[in-house]
Amino acid sequence: MGKVIVTQVRSAINRPKRQKATIQALGIKKLHNPVEHEATPQIMGMIRKVSHLVKFEEV
Repeated sequence: MGKVIVTQVRSAINRPKRQKATIQALGIKKLHNPVEHEATPQIMGMIRKVSHLVKFEEV
């Protein structure tokens, strides 16, 4: 499995609780603060759910 760098680029204000919880579960604390994860199916599914709030790149 490869690595993925996830960065939040849009605010989670006025978003459903599930999307806020997904952002928190990804370990993202602030905007434009990158976080690195393994590219597991679970992580990729979480990224897909909040793809409109984050950008990601595979390493």
